[in-house]
Amino acid sequence: MIRGRPWLSFRFWFWSGLFLLTWALSSFSFQLYKALDARWIIRFPSKYEVPLASWLTDFFKWLQNDATFGLFTFRDATRFVSTILDWPYEQVRSLLIDGFRVGAGSSAIEVLPPLGWICVIVIVVALGWYAKNRYLAALAGACFVYLAVFGQWDAAMVTLASVLIAVPIGVIGGLVLGILAFRHDWFDKMLRPLLDLMQTVPVFAYLVPILVLFGFGPVAALVATIIYAMPPMVRVSTVALRNVPVEVVEAAKIVGCTKRQLLWKVLVPSAMPTLMVGVNQVIMLTLNMVIIASMIGAGGLGFDVLASLRRLDIGGGIEAGLAIVVMAIALDRLSQAFSRKPPDPIPPKGASFVQRHPWFVTTLAIAGTIYLAGFVLPWLREYPDEATITTSVFWESAIRWINVNFFDTLEAVKTFVLSYLLLPVKRFFTGIPWPWGVVVTGLIAGRIGGWRFGVIAALMALFIAANGLWAKAMITVYLCGVSVFIACAIGIPLGIWAGSNDRTNSVVGAIMDTLQTLPSFVYLIPVVMLFRVGDFSALIAVVLYALAPAVRYAAHGIRSIDPQLVEAGLVAGCTKRQLLWRIKLPLAAPSLLLGLNQTIMLALSMLVITALVGTRDLGQEVYIALTKANTGHGIVAGLSVAFIAIIADRIVSALAKSSENRLGLK
Repeated sequence: MIRGRPWLSFRFWFWSGLFLLTWALSSFSFQLYKALDARWIIRFPSKYEVPLASWLTDFFKWLQNDATFGLFTFRDATRFVSTILDWPYEQVRSLLIDGFRVGAGSSAIEVLPPLGWICVIVIVVALGWYAKNRYLAALAGACFVYLAVFGQWDAAMVTLASVLIAVPIGVIGGLVLGILAFRHDWFDKMLRPLLDLMQTVPVFAYLVPILVLFGFGPVAALVATIIYAMPPMVRVSTVALRNVPVEVVEAAKIVGCTKRQLLWKVLVPSAMPTLMVGVNQVIMLTLNMVIIASMIGAGGLGFDVLASLRRLDIGGGIEAGLAIVVMAIALDRLSQAFSRKPPDPIPPKGASFVQRHPWFVTTLAIAGTIYLAGFVLPWLREYPDEATITTSVFWESAIRWINVNFFDTLEAVKTFVLSYLLLPVKRFFTGIPWPWGVVVTGLIAGRIGGWRFGVIAALMALFIAANGLWAKAMITVYLCGVSVFIACAIGIPLGIWAGSNDRTNSVVGAIMDTLQTLPSFVYLIPVVMLFRVGDFSALIAVVLYALAPAVRYAAHGIRSIDPQLVEAGLVAGCTKRQLLWRIKLPLAAPSLLLGLNQTIMLALSMLVITALVGTRDLGQEVYIALTKANTGHGIVAGLSVAFIAIIADRIVSALAKSSENRLGLK
């Protein structure tokens, strides 16, 4: 590049030419098709489409009905897994809400009642106090009191039962796989692409094959939840074990530790703080997936939200959504507190069980006393119906008031964004002919990430086109692109402000914590009530959901800048504007790009959820496949979303690495 004349560089002409050629082909693709009488320009020829969806559907039918492995069929295996998961789930559900019964149906006799709302709250408060302090105990207790007071207790306990089963299995399974990846490089290399795929395939796509294999019900929902929530624990476990200081490992070997002792008595305890971060991620993903899995029989709060959306019950949907929010906040804060909790002091030698575990014994005594008192005082077990408060009417009135008084304003904003942003961008992407789309994808990926990645990206784009999903994929790209642009336009300035000001950082950090705690389902409720269905509603929901990484990484990048470099700029006479644009932003570029990467990933995952509000993209294809139990089509559409995510992830990661190398920040 010629200094001071960027327009003379090859890079400038390459990207400018690529954009102008793509714009021209997009604008005149229909005229080109008419002139050449070649429909294949705008749609992949149907006779050459790969019938992968049909092959996959037939394969899963064979797997479920005819596959045998020796003396056992595949159906025997699914029944075995169902039995393993169903028994503990039923026990936890009985403990929390249903009670323990003998017999079946209407003739069943209750042997022991459930714990009751006060017992559960006492346990939650004790966990909060033990993990951190009385303030966390008060917050967690208040969240669970909210569930009881506002009539959401039963549904919340059904959701909590699923979480209490899925989280331990996800954590243990992820830890075991992480240990294997840590010990064996070949296993790590084999597992990494699978984890990438599992984390980029949309959540609905998990439900389609599981619905076929395990049927409709809570067990199928648990299987989907465990598969979805496990990958972060695998990654965190591998990284945490590798980051244990070499000195600690060498000291353990010197004192004669065996491999097993080194792992369980040195490595895992040393990595425990980082491992608990993985546990937190599993909890939040589990809660998110349990809600989505209500579509295949999970029940609980997710089912209430879904039912409210379907019948446009504003008040009921918001009440159930807020119940999800407060439960997510309580579980998130508790898991974070346990991840940062220092180890307990070692009790004196010869101490009794009570002395070794005072918190456990005290909590057990209080909860047991309340449980027994519940046989005499029923309100200790079941929250009185007459004391239940409902805000349904308030929320319905509030939304109605907003719609009545601000309808014209909201519609004007919606029309402006649709007319001058969404529709032009949509026309650009949907007009790109698929052959040029495949080529330009390979060129962009190859230019940024190397020729090998360029070939892989082009093949992924060709896979989408060859399965007849090019038009839907372009709608996905357009919605994701606009959403990410707006999220970064809002989030990066906020992050820069937060990174430069401690007071702003505390306020913005609290808001971002709340946004990240909310399950994706919850964003749809107010958006649908105010803007109804369509691309604009999807845009608002995606921006809110994907905003947090843009803010956090921008703030982190600004705070990570060496103060001496800033001082050097001030000494050289830089103004505040020059300091920002010529020193801070270039040095923070790697963090900004990582934030962009995470924003894209969250936007794509949320776009699949927004299929419920009427988008016509790949997410809608996955949702339709779920409603029709069309396994093959659901997997192919899900893989198409995953390929878009993988291409975007690798391109942005390559840009971040290039930025780090250029700045010498490795």
